[in-house]
Amino acid sequence: MPRTPVIPKGSPPPLAPYSPGVVADNILYVSGMLAMDIEGKTIGVGDASAQCRAILESIKSVVESAGGTMDDVVYNAIFLKDLNDYAAMNIVYKEYFSSPYPARYCIRADLVKTEFLVEISSTAHLPKK
Repeated sequence: MPRTPVIPKGSPPPLAPYSPGVVADNILYVSGMLAMDIEGKTIGVGDASAQCRAILESIKSVVESAGGTMDDVVYNAIFLKDLNDYAAMNIVYKEYFSSPYPARYCIRADLVKTEFLVEISSTAHLPKK
C-alpha cells in the first residue's frame, strides 16, 4: 500500500524517526504531537492549556497540509502527564472540535520529556480526490 508522508512547513524537528503524518488510502495518521516550536523548544512550560493549544494547532497544520480539515478527524489519543489537567485540556479541545466529536481516549502517562504535559495523536478520513 502506498504511503505519503505529510510534513508541514515549519514543523518542529522530530524527536525520533517518524513523520508528522502519513496518508494511506485517504486515511491520515498524525503522530503523537508535543508542544514544540520550530526550533524544538517546549511551548507553554507548566501550562497544559497552552500546550494543548499548540498541539492542536500542529495537528491542524498536518491535517490541512494533507488536504483535510479538523472536521475530518475521527479519532484522538490523548496522553496527560497529570489527570488534574483534564478539565483544562477539554476546554481547549472544544475550541478545535465540535459535535459530533471524534472518538477518543485519554490516559495518564509519562511523556518523553518532563516538561511535556500533553501529547495527542489523531486519525482523519480525508476527502476522496
